[in-house]
Amino acid sequence: MVLALLAAALVLAIGVAVSLGTLTIPLGDVWAIVAYRLSPVPLEAWWGDAWWSPTRDAIVFESRLPRALTAAVVGAALAVAGAVAQAVTRNPLADPYLLGVSSGAGFGVATVTVLGFGAGTLGIFTLPLAAFFGALFPLAATIVVSLRARSVTAIVLVGVALSMVFSSLVTFVLLVLGDVHQLGTVMQWLAGGFGDANWTSLMVPAGVLCIVGTAVVLCSRPLNLLLAGDDGATALGMNVVRFRILILLAVSLLAASAVAVSGTIGFVGLLVPHLAAYLVGRNAAHLVPTAALLGAVTLVLADILARSLSNTAELPIGVITGLAGGPLFIVMLWRRYRQVAR
Repeated sequence: MVLALLAAALVLAIGVAVSLGTLTIPLGDVWAIVAYRLSPVPLEAWWGDAWWSPTRDAIVFESRLPRALTAAVVGAALAVAGAVAQAVTRNPLADPYLLGVSSGAGFGVATVTVLGFGAGTLGIFTLPLAAFFGALFPLAATIVVSLRARSVTAIVLVGVALSMVFSSLVTFVLLVLGDVHQLGTVMQWLAGGFGDANWTSLMVPAGVLCIVGTAVVLCSRPLNLLLAGDDGATALGMNVVRFRILILLAVSLLAASAVAVSGTIGFVGLLVPHLAAYLVGRNAAHLVPTAALLGAVTLVLADILARSLSNTAELPIGVITGLAGGPLFIVMLWRRYRQVAR
């Protein structure tokens, strides 16, 4: 029932996101345009000729719909990554950027921007590709450490250290090698947003979410065993260290694919898994799909607010999630520890 309600809320949120904008398009027209575009059979026999203009058709299908779907996919990816990271580390403060992925992505974007690539030979895909490959640097370092140390604590500490290193490199590149315009470009990207979303850029995070998300759901039993403790999982024949390493790498891959198209968006991967656990509990088979849908709804609604709150400029979506997520997370912690104190 929870999944059905969240799925319905997601469809409605996407419809509202596509409808609202500088030119408001009625929801009926939105779904009619989508049906005309996606239907495998001609719909003219049922509905007659299209009553909307080609301009509205292009706005819905070429601009707003891929943006709304990108927000949904990124929200789902961050929420799933956060839920899994919190489960395998048994740390309620773990988030998708645990291994320094966001800082590595920021370094990739800052580097190509300062080097003067701009849109580059790859056009609008230059910054997303730079972000993705930049995120692979801390991921590769983590793999090297995991092969040597085989300790989850060491891996997490390396991730924290790499996050600080790449954040410092971003600051160095921008302040020493860059100019004011380049600084503004990188800071705008780091704040998060979906202004450049399109059907092609949606393919990578959607593909990664489908593959990794399915694998995580199939691994729900060992994830549940970890919640009971390492000793019990080991006694049942599970290689706890290897499983944790593989899952953390999957988390980083989800985060890297999301950051590559959206920039750094905070609190979704940290807060949404707690809300999902409040609804359905900590069983991974229930938690992961619930977190995915809840994260998708959350980020689509945040994108609507980012586009609607100001008439002069679009707010970075990271500002929306930070302003809303921070106080809400504090309230959740306060209520939880008040109950523990009783």
